[in-house]
Amino acid sequence: MELVKVGMSGTMESSDINIIIGPSEAGVIEIDLQSSVEKQFGRQIRKVIEDVLKKHGVTSATVKAVDKGAIDYVIKARTEAALYRAADRTDYIWEE
Repeated sequence: MELVKVGMSGTMESSDINIIIGPSEAGVIEIDLQSSVEKQFGRQIRKVIEDVLKKHGVTSATVKAVDKGAIDYVIKARTEAALYRAADRTDYIWEE
């Protein structure tokens, strides 16, 4: 999936995560994570975001994530929504 603009999903409410994804020329996925539980769950949050991007063939992107206690399936859903918006696509394929 090719990223053509910046896409955003989520809120700053408790138990949610705000994800902003944009194109990058760096050739890597860069994740800037802000979370009050980063020490406990930061690695898992990053893994969920990266797994979603890789599943859709994204190899280069900038991601800003502000976590307010979201669980994995919320992180996945917000990442996919922001990704489709960044790719300017509406042909959603929801799995699992």
